[in-house]
Amino acid sequence: MTDRLTVTPLPFDPAYEQVPDDEAETISGLIQAMREITETTFADSGHAVRSVHAKSHGLLQGEIEILPDLPPELAQGAFAKPGKMPVVMRYSTNPGDILDDKVSTPRGLAIKLIGVEGERLPNSDGQVTQDFVMVNAPAFMAPTPKDFLKSVKLIAKTTDRAPRAKQALSAALRGAESLVEKAGGESATLKGMGGHPTTNLLGETYYSVVPLLYGRYFAKLSVVPVSPELKALTDQNVDLKDKPNGLREAINDHFAGHGGTWELRVQLATDIEKMPIEDASVVWPEDASPYVTVARINVQPQSAWSEARAAVVDDQMSFSPWHGLAAHRPLGGIMRSRKPAYEMSSEFRARHNGCPMHEPKTLDRLPS
Repeated sequence: MTDRLTVTPLPFDPAYEQVPDDEAETISGLIQAMREITETTFADSGHAVRSVHAKSHGLLQGEIEILPDLPPELAQGAFAKPGKMPVVMRYSTNPGDILDDKVSTPRGLAIKLIGVEGERLPNSDGQVTQDFVMVNAPAFMAPTPKDFLKSVKLIAKTTDRAPRAKQALSAALRGAESLVEKAGGESATLKGMGGHPTTNLLGETYYSVVPLLYGRYFAKLSVVPVSPELKALTDQNVDLKDKPNGLREAINDHFAGHGGTWELRVQLATDIEKMPIEDASVVWPEDASPYVTVARINVQPQSAWSEARAAVVDDQMSFSPWHGLAAHRPLGGIMRSRKPAYEMSSEFRARHNGCPMHEPKTLDRLPS
């Protein structure tokens, strides 16, 4: 991270996006697999949940401050003008079924800015929100939509099956990942299959993993804990013995007496070869373009999760990178392919839970 812009960003060129001839077929397969996940979990529980990142662990409301005096290259889109606006944050883990936290998988953070101004993406006219959807990894687990579809098909086949076996497998995978990390490495595959360390979600750094437009440029984003009370939670293990919702309890315990501050940072692309759009698995090198802070998120002590709060945020809100400004249009095949799947999941939940998805114009106090 740096305090000022030290690179020359590369303007976006539409030629950087390459659409395969068979992408429509891949999208159809992805929708089918994700619908299978949502239908399976609905049949088992009678309640419609997201096809991925179904289980929330923290539902927070706070305020985001867009920093003043940003360089023109960074003062783009939702960050064009300094000021403050409400924000909702949703912490989650990856699976589409609601599992015991001992099945330890990659973590997600979705944030919704409320009160942004500017030209909207298609089908979002009249809205005033900007969503960013992130996970705790600097790049996506699959390079292309076809590779992503293979993973989703496997997840669909195992949704809501053998939860105890999943716990045992996750424990074994955590052990394997621990050995890899002791040797100085890291395995996204082991983590993705259930071998993620059982650490506190609040200590993680989250990334958009795939690029998006940033005004006339393109970039990746990250959200980084910076207040001492959050930084102290980085790599801190959570006791999950006899606690199927231990991660949620840990977040609730923290915000019962503490607040938190995060920085939202931007990594502008400077080299299309080193920072491709269509290969989502490439980590953009920070020595070529460091992340630069453009905003801070502040959250005060509050009830971080409750059934009443989940009824509002989990059931009535959707978080999609396609809810937002044209200046932040998601880029690349992974995001083109996921757009219809996001829409299917939201429509399914709205239809079966009896309440339409809504985009708040303002943010009242969430239930405790």
